[in-house]
Amino acid sequence: MWQFVKYTLATIVGMFLFLLVSIILLVGIGSAMSSSDSEYEVKENSILKLDLNRPMAENASNEDNPFAEFPNPFFSSTEKVGLIQILSALERARVDDKIKGVYLDVSIPLAGYAQLSEIRDALEKFKKSGKFVYAYSNSYSEKAYYLASVSNQLYLNPAGLLDFNGISVQYMFYKKAFDKLEIEPLVFRVGTYKSAVEPFIREDMSPESKEQSLSFIRSINQVVFNKISQSKGISVPRLDRIADSLQAMNPNKAEKLGMLKLSYWDLFESMLKKSVKIGEKDKLNLVKLSDYLHAKNPIPEVEGTKKIAVLVAEGEIVGTRGGEGSIGSDDFVKELRKLRDNTSVKAIVLRIDSPGGSSLASDIMWREILLAKKEKPVIASMSNYAASGGYYMAMGADAIVAQPTTITGSIGIFAQWLNLENFFKNKLGITQDHVNTHEHSHFMNSAGTLTDFEKSIIQNMVNEGYESFTSKAASGRKMSLDKLKSIAGGRVWTGEQAKKIGLVDELGGLDKAISLAAQKSKLKDGEYKVAVYPKAKSFFESVLESATSSEAMELRWAKSNLPWAKSVFELDRLKKREGFLAMMPYMMELE
Repeated sequence: MWQFVKYTLATIVGMFLFLLVSIILLVGIGSAMSSSDSEYEVKENSILKLDLNRPMAENASNEDNPFAEFPNPFFSSTEKVGLIQILSALERARVDDKIKGVYLDVSIPLAGYAQLSEIRDALEKFKKSGKFVYAYSNSYSEKAYYLASVSNQLYLNPAGLLDFNGISVQYMFYKKAFDKLEIEPLVFRVGTYKSAVEPFIREDMSPESKEQSLSFIRSINQVVFNKISQSKGISVPRLDRIADSLQAMNPNKAEKLGMLKLSYWDLFESMLKKSVKIGEKDKLNLVKLSDYLHAKNPIPEVEGTKKIAVLVAEGEIVGTRGGEGSIGSDDFVKELRKLRDNTSVKAIVLRIDSPGGSSLASDIMWREILLAKKEKPVIASMSNYAASGGYYMAMGADAIVAQPTTITGSIGIFAQWLNLENFFKNKLGITQDHVNTHEHSHFMNSAGTLTDFEKSIIQNMVNEGYESFTSKAASGRKMSLDKLKSIAGGRVWTGEQAKKIGLVDELGGLDKAISLAAQKSKLKDGEYKVAVYPKAKSFFESVLESATSSEAMELRWAKSNLPWAKSVFELDRLKKREGFLAMMPYMMELE
């Protein structure tokens, strides 16, 4: 049946493939000819506009998407904003005489708290130059308000909404659905807190999962409320009372509480014009991020060839071969070896944003990190997540830097197996049979039952994987194995908590990690360039790659048009994971 669905989708996709590729080629060639060498001219009294209401990636293209207003299920959206690009633009704008301030447009940022903390810190630094940061929105989510609260002035539409009620985390559980479908999930794990398997075997969170989840969201909430308190001059206890009573959801009350000011857009626009000292009838010069990054860099270029390389590893660790939005060890190792052998690269910063994944791929990358740091300093910089397999990568570095709101740790390992025999037989009417040359020839080759002996084999392998993980982590962190195990067990920590227990060396962002890398390689300010790898794909490259991948197009078409397809593809993805898994709690979303 699955093959029939795939072939049907392939036929549908094939009908559109030639036309789409032709259009994309024409648009790409025209775009390249018109804008590849153009330099954006920043006018006097300009304001940098940061629109953060898009998915945020660590590293993204500077180009605009000409198809942005035409949603299409056949190729992926490239409308992402890059954290590294935002930080670069703010650093340039800080010393650019033509940029007078920043207009922050943020309602629902699709980013994690660690990424928002990096931007917030950069905006704080920008303000210290004497320039302004103003925010305006029709509504603010919890994350949006955390970021916008750094502004000199924070405005909300009088008819808008402020979501300010504290942080929560929610998990989705599938046990009842599996029971109805007669799917038997078999899980093998080590670690009391390794809750990534719970959605398959429970209907709710275990006490251990609740304990660790409450611990890390309280830690994040404390950091968030402390920063809001410092910016807005409202005590943390008072912020707690406001959140508990939902007072801020009423715009008038939020204004009286000193959390923001109410204004319509036209009045806010007039205030912006006054701030840059232009007339009411003059046009406001708002500079988009993509345009500003194509302007002349006001920061003088560093002479010489010495570099600190930032190697970005973002997404789930899916195995040796990665793909769109995921990490594959083959691709990572290829890039890392290039940087290790490049004599102009004096240090490497691993920028990790990953909840983990394949333990095999994690171990392969860990080994290459050890080899790289024999040649030059390697510093790990944690973004939103560097947990489980993500921590596996980081623990091989010379030092680890994390944001206080980073989610890390989750040192544990598990395996999962879905017994689909009764589902196929009783729900679909499909049966299977096999012949073997040996007693266990069919072991893990079908979606059927496992004997007690076979289960014991898998559990022993998981146990050995955990011993290997914890031993390597203890060695990397230079602590006893017993101490490491006392803070492992699959437990998730925030960066702030991890610093206290020895899993992290320093608190800070990417700039902190780069500074530490320079220090360890004995480079002074002005002696080195920062280069980011792999290079962000241009709009043309991303769309062409997406459109010419029939498998990716089939998947996107199905997810867009078939309501049940997302679940089917998710099960298929679970089956294709390589080896055992080192992952943090499954499907976690902070709100």
